[in-house]
Amino acid sequence: MNTSSLYADRRARLAAQLGAGGIAIIPTAPERPRNRDSDFLYRHDSYFYYLTGFTEPHATLVITADGQTTLFCQPKDMEREVWDGIRLGPEAAPAALGVSRAYSSAELAAHMPKLLENRSTVWYPFAIHAGLEGRVDGWLQSVRARVRYGALCPDQQRDLCSLLDEMRLVKDAHEQDIMRRASAISARAHIRAMQRSAAMLRAGQEVREYHLDAELLHEFRQHGSQYPAYGSIVAGGANACVLHYRADTALIRDGDLVLIDAGCELDGYASDITRTFPANGQFTGAQRALYDLVLASQDAAVAATKAGARFVDPHEATVAVLAQGLLDVGLLDKNKVGHAQDVIANRSYFQFYMHRTGHWLGMDVHDCGSYVEPSQVGQVSERKDPLSGELIKDRPSRILQPGMVLTIEPGLYVRPAAGVPEKFHNIGIRIEDDAIVTATGCELITRGVPVKADEIEALMRG
Repeated sequence: MNTSSLYADRRARLAAQLGAGGIAIIPTAPERPRNRDSDFLYRHDSYFYYLTGFTEPHATLVITADGQTTLFCQPKDMEREVWDGIRLGPEAAPAALGVSRAYSSAELAAHMPKLLENRSTVWYPFAIHAGLEGRVDGWLQSVRARVRYGALCPDQQRDLCSLLDEMRLVKDAHEQDIMRRASAISARAHIRAMQRSAAMLRAGQEVREYHLDAELLHEFRQHGSQYPAYGSIVAGGANACVLHYRADTALIRDGDLVLIDAGCELDGYASDITRTFPANGQFTGAQRALYDLVLASQDAAVAATKAGARFVDPHEATVAVLAQGLLDVGLLDKNKVGHAQDVIANRSYFQFYMHRTGHWLGMDVHDCGSYVEPSQVGQVSERKDPLSGELIKDRPSRILQPGMVLTIEPGLYVRPAAGVPEKFHNIGIRIEDDAIVTATGCELITRGVPVKADEIEALMRG
């Protein structure tokens, strides 16, 4: 299937779900100013791109239940194209993108009341595009002004994300191929940063976090990635205990661990890899003990990731290994917190592991899709959180299907505190890989960069 027919098939599948008289409105993302006379590098809206493959700004797609598709896009403008680049234009759009018809984006307000007239339900993404709801209201007011002439006005508005999230949750072969390629680029970037760190320290050079960030960016662009999928985390020493730390100017010292959480975006799809490595290429005893514990917990999570399992299963497998391991290495005192099952029940591990073990991955690094099983959404149980005392409503976790893509990313973060052995102070470790769910297990698409401690040390000696 060529890409044009791939997007047409997605539009047709969405149209079939809109119901009789349904109409869907999907804008792309706006351009965003960075400072005076300068915008942030443009990035399209993921829902819009999923249905069109079109990356220009100032565009809106309209789909009706009968499968008709209308694109509003920037008109050809030779003066602006000299400055901003060539535009496709509405005349060329139907043949290039496979839409039924196209108009200038300047004509959107004029056409929308006509498109909405005699429809029953308006679908659009809720709470994503600032001002869209107000614009829809304005168009509907124009339709209501014609009811005395027999026009019918839509009487329902529904969230289009509920349909598109389900479609995007299972990746087709085309999407999986792009994500494998993005992962391969990101894996090479991590290898480059590891080797650069050790080489600079061996040469007696000063190493700062931004030096390693530069290696990542070079490798991403060298292999065709358009940009990083998210702000890269490059954290040396104690900075690794800050979960969303950003690469900064901090000095990376011989003997530190370095945590890098970075992935490129390729053709609209994200990769997401975290590796933790010794800056000089050699783990200390305490670093190795915690690293091997995190890796063992990831191994357990990988084994729990397969079709038919629940999304929460890898997290529970991780926590089971970490709970026992924290007792074994002395980060938790069994005389105070009890045995491993007590550690789990009371969430005593939360001091050192405070995030979930994964998330959906796709066009967005934290991709769309419900984490609740749709067929069991009405099954609700209540429990009291042992740490906060908050009453939490639980619903059955999502059942994994082949083609779903998720991250598997356990970690440990040890800040200095009473009762915490000093040898573990300021050690932050996370190991993250991207997994495509298969019928029998999962395919780890990010293992182009080593994960075992011995293999990391061997790599960094090279």
